[in-house]
Amino acid sequence: MFVDSHCHLDRLDLTPYDGDLDLALEAARARGVHRFLAISTSLEGAPNLAEIARRHDDVDISVGLHPLHEVTVESGAAEPDSEAIQDCADRYGAVAIGETGLDFHYDSVPRDVQRRRFVAHLEAARQLELPVVIHTREARDETLALIREHVDPKVGGVLHCFTEDLDMAREAVRSGFYISLSGIVTFASAEALRDVARQVPLDRLLIETDSPFLAPVPYRGRPNEPQWVVEVAECIARERGITVDEVAMQTRANFYRLFPASAPDAQGDNPFG
Repeated sequence: MFVDSHCHLDRLDLTPYDGDLDLALEAARARGVHRFLAISTSLEGAPNLAEIARRHDDVDISVGLHPLHEVTVESGAAEPDSEAIQDCADRYGAVAIGETGLDFHYDSVPRDVQRRRFVAHLEAARQLELPVVIHTREARDETLALIREHVDPKVGGVLHCFTEDLDMAREAVRSGFYISLSGIVTFASAEALRDVARQVPLDRLLIETDSPFLAPVPYRGRPNEPQWVVEVAECIARERGITVDEVAMQTRANFYRLFPASAPDAQGDNPFG
């Protein structure tokens, strides 16, 4: 049984399913995907995600503001402080904070704004004792420094859609983090990332789609779907010389260890049954 640890269910291209999210989730379940973490990119989107989770017992949500999300005066929104993030997470039953982080590849949101926003999320996660879902791009040193300063390693978090090098992965693991691999690991150009897949301890790996983005081979170029997390697991299994079942079982156990509020056994069921 697979877990898609990072997907944007409110942004999927549902054209193949006649606009019906339920059918997209059923397609994933038919391939053995039985847990989905629907990731927030704005606090305004939290109510919609919460409604999806209310209708599907195997969907949980995070609450956060993407580092590149532009908050405009015209939208009537404001940069959230730690208290606002905590309130939103409590109101909608989030199992994680994020996605948040630093992305210095683009200049659409000033770096100082990204830093303040990131710290607000890290403080909210610490107060609520929830893991944090981090997006990091071309901001290695600052991301690691803020993790060390603000994150409780006993709670930790995940560097999602990881595309950095093995040294950063190892440093993040030492700080109590997991490394999540997406469909990028299947790309022909991603040999360095496959080295990460081979060498990061299996008990620190997660798998994700980041759908609707970054569809894996052989679906590259199409809108991604939660069901294609299986292709990510298959790639990791090949690189490590183990079975797909081993990858599925371990990444599933890792997911519930990192996100204990998501575990079915928290409601009296056995997540490994």
